Amino acid sequence: MRPIQMVDTRTQYEHIKTEVDAAIQEVLNSAAYINGKAVQDFATSLSQYLGVKHVIPCANGTDALQIAMMALDLQPGDEVITPSFTYIATTEVVALLKLTPVFVEVDPKTFCIDPEAIRKAITPKTKAIVPVHLYGHAAPMEEILAIAKEYNLYVIEDNAQAIGCDYTFSDGTKKKTGTMGTIGATSFYPSKNLGAYGDGGAIFTNDDVLAKQLKMVANHGQQKRYYHEVVGCNSRLDTIQAAILNIKLAKLDAYNAARQSVAAFYNKAFAGNKKIITPFVASYSDHVYHQYTLVLNDVNRDELVAYLATQNIPSMIYYPVPGHKQDMFKSFALPHYQLDTTDWLTERVVSLPVHTEMETEQLEYIVRHVLNFVNR
Repeated sequence: MRPIQMVDTRTQYEHIKTEVDAAIQEVLNSAAYINGKAVQDFATSLSQYLGVKHVIPCANGTDALQIAMMALDLQPGDEVITPSFTYIATTEVVALLKLTPVFVEVDPKTFCIDPEAIRKAITPKTKAIVPVHLYGHAAPMEEILAIAKEYNLYVIEDNAQAIGCDYTFSDGTKKKTGTMGTIGATSFYPSKNLGAYGDGGAIFTNDDVLAKQLKMVANHGQQKRYYHEVVGCNSRLDTIQAAILNIKLAKLDAYNAARQSVAAFYNKAFAGNKKIITPFVASYSDHVYHQYTLVLNDVNRDELVAYLATQNIPSMIYYPVPGHKQDMFKSFALPHYQLDTTDWLTERVVSLPVHTEMETEQLEYIVRHVLNFVNR
């Protein structure tokens, strides 16, 4: 049995090595390392795949969120509603721009932001909602969009973990996550479902005027070289990464299907075990399993993680400290947050290996040891 990895990017590369190596060599031959042809080719391909008008590549997923907020001209003191149960990048950019994060609860089943919690948190200072499609499951966008329309708020979708996921509206219409709000943002960090071999990110929008603003902000605030209209930043996807991503984009649906197959194996193995709650999939959402995350019932999580490590089985806790308890926000003089569901989840979630190259032998080994521990 091959060693088990949380994400096996090396074996995935070996399967596409010929294509990737040729694409990298083509970039090297062209010497167009920045804004080369592959960057625009990838933007066009991703736009077509997602069914969105504009894709603006950038340097990473955190930049994508920051550029989105800058392009919307959010000002210091403006409130941005976001879940506390997410990776820190979602709210880090809020703090960086001196906006005010407003942390709200998530649904205990989907782990995604709760629309009713959003509604209760809205004040005259609220300007935007940042739903996170966590672990590969879509946030309840139909309700979120309705709230945003009612209160005239921007919606910035954090789609770093769910690219390729389908959302189904009540009328049967389907949209890809990241394409429904005002702006969508994603990451191409190597472990993502669509991962580069370095950093990378992208921003999505259907608004022509906003697309122009996003491009300006990402490029030093300029449309014409050396003429800077707004304060911007320097955030680019390099040509080599774009060439790699264009190859992997063509395989994204197959990659997501492989992850779903792994999840189905786990789900079947853990079905009926009262100590293990497997991932929930809402009727409106697909699930692309960026993470396969369990909720443990009456199980010592730290001991389980330690035991699995002795058996050479990696596992991860995403995320042990929620945003509202992070030291970085102490200087914001935020109100005391009582987020019982979030706190409950952070004490009980654990993620098992899930990626495109997993073998049945590995899965059987993982399941056997998880069950050995929880049933002892």
